[in-house]
Amino acid sequence: MLVKRWHLLFIPATDTVPKRHLIFWFSLSLTFAAVFGIMGLQQAFSDTYVVQDDARQHVFWMQRFLDPTLFPNDLIADYFQSIAPSGYRAIYGLAASIGINPMLFNKLLPILLTLATTVFCFGLCLELLAVPFAGFVGSLLLNQNLWLHDDVVSGTARGFMYPIFLAFLYFLLRREAKPFLWKSLIPCLVTIALQGLFYPHYVFIMSGTLILRLLVWNGRLQLSSDRRDYLLCILGLAVACGVMLPYALDVSEYGGPLSVSLARTMPEFYKGGRSDFFDPDVWQFWLSGKRSGALIWVMPLCLVAPALLLAELKWRDRFPLIGRSRHLVVLVQVELVSLAMFFAAHAVLFRLYLPARYSQNSLIILTALAAAVAVPVGLDALFRWAEQPQLSRTRLRRSSAIAAAILLSALLLLSPIAYQFPNTRYKSGDFPGLYRFFANQPKDTLIAALSSEADDIPSFAQRSVLVTREHSVPYQMGYYGQLRQRITEQLQAEYSPDLAEVQRFIQAYGIDFWLIDRAYLRTPAPRKGGDRLLNEWVRQFQPVYDQAVQSVARGNTPALTRLVDRCTRFKNKKLVVLNTSCIMEASAKQADKADQES
Repeated sequence: MLVKRWHLLFIPATDTVPKRHLIFWFSLSLTFAAVFGIMGLQQAFSDTYVVQDDARQHVFWMQRFLDPTLFPNDLIADYFQSIAPSGYRAIYGLAASIGINPMLFNKLLPILLTLATTVFCFGLCLELLAVPFAGFVGSLLLNQNLWLHDDVVSGTARGFMYPIFLAFLYFLLRREAKPFLWKSLIPCLVTIALQGLFYPHYVFIMSGTLILRLLVWNGRLQLSSDRRDYLLCILGLAVACGVMLPYALDVSEYGGPLSVSLARTMPEFYKGGRSDFFDPDVWQFWLSGKRSGALIWVMPLCLVAPALLLAELKWRDRFPLIGRSRHLVVLVQVELVSLAMFFAAHAVLFRLYLPARYSQNSLIILTALAAAVAVPVGLDALFRWAEQPQLSRTRLRRSSAIAAAILLSALLLLSPIAYQFPNTRYKSGDFPGLYRFFANQPKDTLIAALSSEADDIPSFAQRSVLVTREHSVPYQMGYYGQLRQRITEQLQAEYSPDLAEVQRFIQAYGIDFWLIDRAYLRTPAPRKGGDRLLNEWVRQFQPVYDQAVQSVARGNTPALTRLVDRCTRFKNKKLVVLNTSCIMEASAKQADKADQES
């Protein structure tokens, strides 16, 4: 009797879904989604100065929505504003229009995206298998996958991809619903348009899926005889072309995508570089590379779900519930299109951005959807086996079924414990006094720094930096070429013993403050790791880096170090801020005298 109750709790006895089951499992799905979101919020608001890693690139400039005078003539802010998709810009602009700071909105947005993702994932799972428990399994595992990575929690454009793409699949599979125009066709077209406004790369996946749905398998491959498939495909492709046309016609002031031939000559794309891509290990490059690989880490049940689902489809007689599944071919179609785009992105490298963006994001979704079907079907078969009265050892079988259900529940709920979960990649600012100092300076202040602390200044102090590692993305040379020039000139000036060279650098860029690390004062030689001033990132700028090392090795003292006592305007245990007006007023004789006195 107990086994039967458990069976009915997870799997309704009829195709008609009881309303209480639907409400229970849907509410539970939203509850877990909210819990994950709250866990993220706890980290987001754990301190005064906290920012998500990718928000330091893609959100900091949006503070211009509240104050247009921020970041004047700022190359970095202008570039990231130019590459932001229009829908993404608009939603942050809308929040700012009602007084919500973009940095605050970035912290609140993930829980909203998580809930929206859960709603459409739950509905999509019911289209695949009309069992509410399937919706719970799929949405729970998908949320676990998402919070295992930082796509949604980043609050950036790629975080919008998941709810929009799931909505697309949900409405695509509802073509049988009436009226077709309002229940399927128009919502599908709207999701394609929205994807183009938020995350245009995935419009290719949507378009490819619509094309593949024109092919059906009835013992052999043939064209669909359903006119709705053709209508969806034609109108969907028309919308896709319309929404992607502005991107195709847009001539960026920063030039086109980086060519692969040039990328292969740049240390930025190799191990230790800012955007390491070309890995000499073939398996690493094609399978698990962060930017180049096809695979991504997901929850344990998601890892085995595709194989389990295939086994259930092969031995249908042993898994009766699989007969109630529908539309499973869409999982294959999406995966085929994703792989095609993955290889296409490799073939025309960087023109379609990063190959991993197509395959890895799809795996996060598809493995969860496969588990949404495979787990209930397997559990149903287990309960049916335990309920058969003609078999011996009935009590043992029933106990085993209950134990298996408990074990499965534990695996579903507790798997995140084995990981760093949630993986929010929130960064806490270590130097509030520094941020307040810069925030109190004029809005047109420009700061030079090689310290990694410069990464946080635009987000926490709303002031411009000449260059940082975080913002040095090398995919458009019209932007990165300027940044690389700045970095090499700053590195050269920072280690130059010639004060005049330092002053020329300050004058050329209009720098107001120079932030240096105390490690630079103790050990002026650039060295591998250890201090936050110079690390693996700076080592890639050759030959200037090696020249700086050799200069110090010959006993040359950098001119900046001779003016620290004279020109310091702010200092703490880690960092020193020099006023460049003081540096410009100093003479070589004064610098030498200061060096002797120190």
